[in-house]
Amino acid sequence: MSGIVVAVSSGPDHSMSKPNQPVIHLLAGLGVEGDAHLGRTVQHRSRVARDPTQPNLRQVHLIHGELLDELMAAGFAMTPGRMGENVTSRGVDLLGLASGTRLRLGARAVVEVTGLRNPCHQLNRLQPGLMAATLDRDAAGELVRKAGVMAIVLAGGDVRPQDRILVEPPPLPHRPLAPV
Repeated sequence: MSGIVVAVSSGPDHSMSKPNQPVIHLLAGLGVEGDAHLGRTVQHRSRVARDPTQPNLRQVHLIHGELLDELMAAGFAMTPGRMGENVTSRGVDLLGLASGTRLRLGARAVVEVTGLRNPCHQLNRLQPGLMAATLDRDAAGELVRKAGVMAIVLAGGDVRPQDRILVEPPPLPHRPLAPV
């Protein structure tokens, strides 16, 4: 399975949206250079308040561009980076990946998917109802979180729009993604 990077985004502030960039630089074990969520330990404010020594399993946030299409069709004003993602992709079923899947981004960067992004109420500050629009129920009535996946950086490198994404599943048995 492969896909493409549509946009890359980063920002030094703890704000919901991140401005698009021509390139982002991933640093092994840390995240996106210059991004507010860069670090070996957790950087999300609510998680820091609970336990600042937790490992940072949310170094890179990826959202599938297909979600943005779905949200725009529902009347939401969406652009890459608006929901705080670092990488907007197309052509990869991010939500269907197994925990531990590796994604090769561009020529050198490699990230490992750690889990699902748990949408929070801050999305409603962007546009009322956005949080609910990123949640759904499957046929069994289980909650489906659609707001992308989180990853850690295994190998650093530059990532740009139009870079290829190669998917490397982990060894069997696969574990489904859970919120991190």
